[in-house]
Amino acid sequence: MTSRRDLLAGAAALSATLAFSSGARSQASSPPLPVVATFAILADFVARVGADRVVLTSLVAPGADAHVYSPTPADSRALAAARLVFVNGLGFEGWVNRLIASSGTKATIVTATAGVRPLKAEEGGQGHSHGSGGHGEVDPHAWQSVANAKIYVANIAAALISADPAGKDGFEARAKAYGTELDALDAEIRAGIARIPAARRRIITSHDAFQYFEKAYGIDFASPRGLSTSAEPSPQAVGRIIRQIKAEKIPAVFIENLSDERLMKRIADETGARIGGTLYADTLTPAGGPASTYIEMMRHNLRQLTAALA
Repeated sequence: MTSRRDLLAGAAALSATLAFSSGARSQASSPPLPVVATFAILADFVARVGADRVVLTSLVAPGADAHVYSPTPADSRALAAARLVFVNGLGFEGWVNRLIASSGTKATIVTATAGVRPLKAEEGGQGHSHGSGGHGEVDPHAWQSVANAKIYVANIAAALISADPAGKDGFEARAKAYGTELDALDAEIRAGIARIPAARRRIITSHDAFQYFEKAYGIDFASPRGLSTSAEPSPQAVGRIIRQIKAEKIPAVFIENLSDERLMKRIADETGARIGGTLYADTLTPAGGPASTYIEMMRHNLRQLTAALA
C-alpha cells in the first residue's frame, strides 16, 4: 500500500523533473546572442566561452592587421545588430570608437583588458597612436601574457552571463575549463624558456608587441619598430639595433607575421644573426595554419624561440 510519504516524495520528484525540463527547454529555445569581437585573438576567447550560445562576428579576420584596419559598412551593420561588442582597449583598435559611434549600436561595449595592469610603451618606441584617445604610450598587446589572457576570459564570461543569465552554468563551466588549459599553457611556456640558457634569452623582432611576454617569461625583446605595424622605423632606429646586435652578440632575429620581412633580413645580413622564424603577435592564422587559436599561437611562438635559442 502506497504511503502518504511515498506519494509526497513522488510528487516532489515529478515537480523537480518538470522544472528541470522546462528550464532545459527555455535554455535550448533562447536564441544565441549576436556578439562582435574586434579581432581574431579576442574572437577566439569569446568563442571558447560563448560556444553555441553566441553568434560571433570578428571584425578583423585571421591573418589581417588590426593596426591598419579600415572598417566596412558590414562592420557597422554587425555592431548595430549586436548585444555585446568586445574590444581589447588600451588603444589597440584606434578606429573602433568612431565605428561604434557611426553604427548607432545599443550594444554593451566590453573592454576585455579591464583589470589588466598595462605596460608603458618602451622608451624610444613610436607609440600606439591611431586615434587611441590618449593611450599613445600604453602597450595594448596584453594577451601576450597568459595570466592576462585569463583576465580577458573572466571579463568575457562575466559579460556573457550578464547578457544571457540562462546560459550562466555553461559560460562558467567553459571559462573554468579554458582557464585550466591556460594554466597548463603558462607552465609549458615557463618550462620551455627555462631550457634556454639565460645569456641567450635575447632576440630582435620586427614589431614591438612582446613586452608582456618579456615581463612574464624573461625573454628580452628589442625592436626597430614601434608598437604599431604601420610605423616605419627610422634609419637611426635600424642603425641602433644593428649596433646592439653586434655589441651584445644577440643570436637571432624574428620576423613578426604582419611585418615586412625585408627589414629583418637586412638586419640579419648585416649582423650575421640567425633568422629565427616567424612569430605571431596581433592575429591568428586561418584554420589549418600553425596559429589558428590563441593556445596554438603561443605554443608556435614558444617552439620558434626554443628552436633558435636553446
